[in-house]
Amino acid sequence: MEERVAEAGSSKTSLGHQIEGAYQRIGVTGAHRQIVVMILLGVFFDALEQNAVGITGPVLRESWGLGAGDIGFLNTMTFTATALGRLATGLIMDKYGRRNMLMINLIIFAGGSLLCAIAPNYPVLAAGRFIVGFGLGGEIAVAVIMMAEFFAAKHRGTAVGLINVTAAGLGNMLAPAFGILVFTLFDGPDKWRWVFGLLFIPALLVMFFRRYVPETPRFLASQGRLDEANLVITRLARNKLAGRIDDPDTYITALPGPAVTESKGHWKDALRGRLLRRTVLMCIAVCMSYAAQISMLTLMPTILVSRGYEVNTSLWFTLIMQSGSLVGACAAAFMASRLPRKKVLTGAAVLGCAAGLSMAFLASDIVFVVLFGVLFNFAVIILNTTIWLFAPELYPTRTRGFGTSIILAAGSLSGGLFPLISGIIFDAAGLMGMFTALACLFIVLAIVVQFPPETFGQPLEEDTDEEEGAIYGH
Repeated sequence: MEERVAEAGSSKTSLGHQIEGAYQRIGVTGAHRQIVVMILLGVFFDALEQNAVGITGPVLRESWGLGAGDIGFLNTMTFTATALGRLATGLIMDKYGRRNMLMINLIIFAGGSLLCAIAPNYPVLAAGRFIVGFGLGGEIAVAVIMMAEFFAAKHRGTAVGLINVTAAGLGNMLAPAFGILVFTLFDGPDKWRWVFGLLFIPALLVMFFRRYVPETPRFLASQGRLDEANLVITRLARNKLAGRIDDPDTYITALPGPAVTESKGHWKDALRGRLLRRTVLMCIAVCMSYAAQISMLTLMPTILVSRGYEVNTSLWFTLIMQSGSLVGACAAAFMASRLPRKKVLTGAAVLGCAAGLSMAFLASDIVFVVLFGVLFNFAVIILNTTIWLFAPELYPTRTRGFGTSIILAAGSLSGGLFPLISGIIFDAAGLMGMFTALACLFIVLAIVVQFPPETFGQPLEEDTDEEEGAIYGH
């Protein structure tokens, strides 16, 4: 059969522009949607698992006599392992591929969840939470990269934004409902085990369906595997993820001269030259955003109880405030295909600062506390979602996984540390002092995001000599 060439473009066109042009021509197909569903299903159950300690905490305290510090340590183990999982996954997926790590992290996550379900004592449970956290961190990192690399610039923002819609939005909102359902169906001192055990089952199902997710064409092209990259793009175009394809179209062609540099040492590129500057700036930004978000989530129920509300009432008020997270994630996904990244980040930071100061100085009544809390969560999730999108766009394919993982890991560490600082500030200076401090975080964020290059509407960078020179200023 005569070979069909799908307008691959001249040989002088960079790989990045060739792939971007191919994606623009084929648009968003049914195969794209299948990939999105298979990735987001895993992200959703990851979000439930991330909330599992909070769900099971009261039952564990009653069943095993654990103190608040013991419960907190389980979250510390999870957050620390999440950061390590993101860094390790970033290194591995830049060398061996995104698809392999998508499966491996889900296996790690499922194994850790099963270990938690059958844990005979607290040390084993803590070890299980560490394993779960490692898998969780890697899962989110791979999901962000794959969603970015499967779509053209026009649709990339919405695709990546859906991750936080699923995780920070639906996952965090529905986690308490999942706990209520489990504790309604099962009773007894060991009913907490069912929370972890039932999360193991859907992980296996997602793992089964994910075998149909292909490697991203961008990674394949960066490794010089152009035939495989063309085959995957053909599968996307023909809406055929499984089955044999004997006549793949040619969407990308080899460049004259060395198009792909050696992979040795590429992970270091995120930590030198102009990429180091981008990495540092985005790490500062994500630390500010995660510090504000996790401080709010961790301390808000305690703050409300300190103001005289019952525990259950405080949790309901906190749940209402969390609705801002879902709306914020949806808004970020909507704006991602319409507005530049830096404008969205700046606007959300200004809104977050205003919400924090309003909470500090105007929240004299519970109605205002809830209202400003909704706005605060709305702003901070827009920031997190847009940072998740912005980060992979700042790196070439050879180091995109590791560079993005460094940023996400910094956020995890900040989320684990800063609530301790916020709690100290609250004890010393009350609501006014704490939220004034959080408002200052948004000011720092608004400043640092002005310095990375704008990436809105631009093709993702590939590993051609021409683009490498542009990155390092040669």
